[in-house]
Amino acid sequence: MMGKTPEPVKADAHGPVTAAQSSPAFSARVVDWQRVHGRHGLPWQGTGDPYRVWLSEIMLQQTQVSTVLPYYRRFVQEFPTVHALAAADDARVMSLWAGLGYYARARNLLACARAVVKEHGGVFPQTVAALAALPGIGLSTAGAVLSLSGKGAAPILDGNVRRVFARCFGIFGHTALPAVQTQMWAIAHAELPGADDVMAYNQGLMDLGATVCVRSRPACGACPLQDICVARRENLTTVLPTPKPPPVRRTEHYELLLRTGSQGIWVEERPARGIWGGLWMVPMRLLEGHEIPDRAPDLVHELTHRRYCLYASLESGGGGGENGGNGHSPGHHPEKQGESNEGRWLPLPLSDDAPVPAALQRLMTGLTGTGINWPVPPGDAAV
Repeated sequence: MMGKTPEPVKADAHGPVTAAQSSPAFSARVVDWQRVHGRHGLPWQGTGDPYRVWLSEIMLQQTQVSTVLPYYRRFVQEFPTVHALAAADDARVMSLWAGLGYYARARNLLACARAVVKEHGGVFPQTVAALAALPGIGLSTAGAVLSLSGKGAAPILDGNVRRVFARCFGIFGHTALPAVQTQMWAIAHAELPGADDVMAYNQGLMDLGATVCVRSRPACGACPLQDICVARRENLTTVLPTPKPPPVRRTEHYELLLRTGSQGIWVEERPARGIWGGLWMVPMRLLEGHEIPDRAPDLVHELTHRRYCLYASLESGGGGGENGGNGHSPGHHPEKQGESNEGRWLPLPLSDDAPVPAALQRLMTGLTGTGINWPVPPGDAAV
């Protein structure tokens, strides 16, 4: 079925996009394409299990499928049901999540599982409103859980879908802006097909955004929407979606106290909020001004809005010296306000499933390669 090419929509247009502005051919094209060319072998597909779909959706936020797959399999193997996850030890969950990033997702994962068990008897709700009331679940994730598990028909609007909508319907303005979100949700509702097709449709939108309508060099020739796409018609595929203004990345410098002994390395639990929240990390101290070493950091950890320069300080008496420390005494490592001083020893070398940030694993590996002899402080009794 051929549809009218959508007209471009400006971000400041008066009122939301209506069904009349959408293409009647849009959803049918997406459904037909997905059934032939979409992804069908992902481990959560076809399970009819809201728990597994929800787990995959949380992991896929800001993360590619190829990265998620091994984490998903480990989680499902250890926590096959929402009851198992709800009863899990926090540290074990954080350990399995380590390296996947955006650690607030892991904390919300636990909170959500426990809420489902406590408030819903271990059964995921089957309305968007009830799902979106759970920790870490927004409207789009709620729609995905319902539709991809076959429990209901609801629209989605994740990053991949927003990119497809922006290009096909010619919507200007960054997709996180409230006005743009309003327009796109109107399209999402207007284009939603019937119950028989909604699973293929929503999966198709995500597949198109992830494999065809990608950020750079979209494969327009393979897209089922190519002849109704505003961006392709107007040569705007490099312009839409409107890019987000680049963030001002703040650089912070931290000293990391590496205290080792016969029992391993001393780590402390990070506060729930902030970098590496909920994981175990060596004590950290913010460095400012003249405290910042006049040397390259031992590790640079890059995030979207932060750049962390990390300097290892090996505890051996006064610290520093030939082992590469910056000369600070172990007795002068005040914690930032609100941080926990509760700690424990972890054996060395760190295991792959140790509940520590991947950055610490990389740091330890890098320092080990320098031939450093790890100090063994006296009196390192178990704590």
